[in-house]
Formats: sequence, C-alpha cells, structure tokens
Amino acid sequence: MMEVTTKIKQLTLAGLLLVGLSASAQQKKWSLQECVDYALENNITILQGENSILNNEQNIDAAKGQFLPSVSGFVGHTLSLGNRELFPGQFVDRTDNSTNASISLNQTVFNGFRLTNLYKQSQLNLETSKLELNRIKDDISLNVVNAYLNVLFNIENLEIAKAQYSFSKKQLDQVRDLVDAGVQPQANVYDAEATLSSDLQSVTVAENNYELALLSLSQLLQLPYEGFEVEVIELDNPSSELMYNNASPIVSYALDNRYEIKVAQKNIENSALNIEISKSGYLPTVSFNYAFGSNVFFTNLIDTEDSFFNQLNNQKGHRFSLNVSVPIFSQFQNKTNVAKAKIQEENAQLNLKQAKLDVEANVQRAFTDAKAALRAYEAAKSSLQSQKIAFQNSQERYDIGAMNAFDLEQSRLRLVNAESSLVNAKYDFIFKTKVLDFYLGKPITQ
Repeated sequence: MMEVTTKIKQLTLAGLLLVGLSASAQQKKWSLQECVDYALENNITILQGENSILNNEQNIDAAKGQFLPSVSGFVGHTLSLGNRELFPGQFVDRTDNSTNASISLNQTVFNGFRLTNLYKQSQLNLETSKLELNRIKDDISLNVVNAYLNVLFNIENLEIAKAQYSFSKKQLDQVRDLVDAGVQPQANVYDAEATLSSDLQSVTVAENNYELALLSLSQLLQLPYEGFEVEVIELDNPSSELMYNNASPIVSYALDNRYEIKVAQKNIENSALNIEISKSGYLPTVSFNYAFGSNVFFTNLIDTEDSFFNQLNNQKGHRFSLNVSVPIFSQFQNKTNVAKAKIQEENAQLNLKQAKLDVEANVQRAFTDAKAALRAYEAAKSSLQSQKIAFQNSQERYDIGAMNAFDLEQSRLRLVNAESSLVNAKYDFIFKTKVLDFYLGKPITQ
C-alpha cells in the first residue's frame, strides 16, 4: 500500500512539473531577433531552397563523374536444346552450353567541350541557388520585421484605447458627483455614459486588431497561436537623423549588391554556357573503348572438350576501339538548339535590365515613402501637442461651466485621433526606414 502511495505521489509531482514547464513555454515572449532567426531556420520556402543547394551539389558530383571512364562487366550463359541439322538430311539431338564473360571500359575523349561546359554550368547553378536562397531570406526577414512592428503598433493603440477608457470612467464618476451636487444636469451623465460605451468599443476593436496582428506573425513563423506572445520593444521616438539625404547612394549600393541583380547576372552566364553546349552538337565526338573477355563452350556431341577454366583461360582476349562520330545532318536539331539558346541569353539580358529597373524603382519608392512618412510623423507630433493644449483648455472651461459636454467630447476625440495618428506615423516611418536599411545591406533587426 505504501509503495502504491509513493508511486501516486511521484506521478502527481511529474504531472505538476509538466504543467509548470508547459506554462513556462507559453509565457515565453519572442524578441524580434528570435522571430527572425526562427523564420530563417524553419520557414518551408527556405528549407526548400537549402534542399535545392544540396541537389545542385549532387549535380556537381555527377558532372565530375562524366569525365571518368564508365566500366561495366558482363557474364552470360546460353543453353540450347533440340534437334540440329549437322549435315544435309542428318539431324541429331544436340545440347549446347555457352558461357561468355567480359569487362569493358568506355571513355569519352572529346565531345565538343560539352562535358566541360556542363561542369561549369553545374557550378554556376550552385552559386545561383545560394544567391536565390539569400534573396528569399532577406525578403522573409523584412516580412517578419514588418509583422513584428505591426504587433507593437497595435499594442500601443490598445494602450491608448485603454487609457481613454480609464479617463472616460473617471470623467463619468466626476460628472455623477457634480450632478448629485446639483451643479450639472442629469443629461451630462447620459453623455458621459455614451462616451464610456464608445471608448469600450474602441478598446474591443483595438484588442481584436492586436490579436489579428499577433495571429499574422505566428502564422508567418508557422508557430501555434495559442500562448504566442512577443517582447515589447521600447522604441524611441525617431528623428529626422534616421533619414537619408539622397537616394542615389542607396540605389548604387543596391544595384551592386542586391541578390536579385546577382541572380540575373548568373542567369546570363548560364545562358552563355547553354549556347556553347548547343554548339557542341556541330563538333565530332571521339570515344575510346577497351574490352577484355573470354568464352566457354560445351556440347553433348563432343566429349574431348577442355575443362571450363582451361577454356576460359585459353580463349581470353583484348579488344581496343577508337570511334569517331561526325555529325553531318541532324534534322536541324543543332541549329534549332543554338538559336533557342541565343534567345534565352537575350531574355536573360532583358531580365537583368528589368531587375535593375525594379530595384531602382523600389529604392526610389522606398525613399519617397520614407520622406513622406517623416513629414507625416513630424506633423503628427505637432498636431498632438496642439490637441493636448486644446483639450486641457477645453477641460478647464468645462469645469467652470463655460463649455458643454458635447464640445468637450469633440475636443477629446480630436486628441485621441492625434495620439493614434502619431503612433501610426511613428511605426510607418520606422518601417520605411528599415526598408532603406534593407536595400543598404544593414541589419534590420536593430
């Protein structure tokens, strides 16, 4: 009985420990760097890109192997049964056993440099896949930062909504006291209650927006939404010092360093190799073959045949051959292949031009957006300062009876809108600046 009780206690303790660990795991708050690192390690698109690199590494090994000779062995046995006509009109029941064994080596000596160019192409494909993976990682990192900042933005909006609700609650209590004292009419209580209900609705909307932003981030990270929380970063109010004076150095750096540009350049090199590979069809192919083998033969009509191993030893032989294949007419296949390869190269050149235009346009747009976001942020700061003064003045007038509740509420709403506008402008400007850092190759998680 004591033993059973002890086991129950142990199981209970283990269960409590598991519950504690689970609660601790749920209480974890993800930092921005952790979110980005997790996405880079676990995102399915990135994992597929890493597998593409592994596949291209295998292609390089396969291309190297093409330079080596192919070696094959052969062993065959043939059994023949039935009547045979040895002489005209004379048939005998004959059984034949024939065994053949050989080993052969085949080596391509020259095939128009096709193997060399295929090997170069496999190396180029590996470099391209690595650049493409880096481009994907950059895009995913930027998306994670955007989603994370969106969560922080909604947290601040929620705090503003809660603060306004708290203020309205105190205002309602104050109005009730004044009504009870006979200083204000009962209608002011109804107005204050309506304001409180409206602010409660704003809190609910802000909570829903926060939950949706958190859900979007967790889905982007492919993490369970239940228990997912982020670490709140205290972002300092940005200043115009974060802004860049000119887009030209950003464009120049991006054109030299962005991965999409480098991928397009590698595709041009790949297309040039495709042309050379296609041209190899016009050139002769030279191959060398060597074979070593022997055979053994037995029949029931002769009893003086040598033993199996003696025949195998006595009939062994070598065979050497050098083959030259010269293309004369390929039904226009070689011509067509070269023409298609040249068209692909031209398309690759156009893709590079388009990639450069896209990068330049994106940087210019990001720079313009950041300038506009900075102006909006500075205007929002100025507006909030003015609305704070205006609301303070309105509240003082309301307290002495020089302003009614409706006008006070309108002044408060303008203040709330100014606070929300400032938060929105701040995060919009911060993210737009992060986009410029992104094109300059700077860390976007700092």
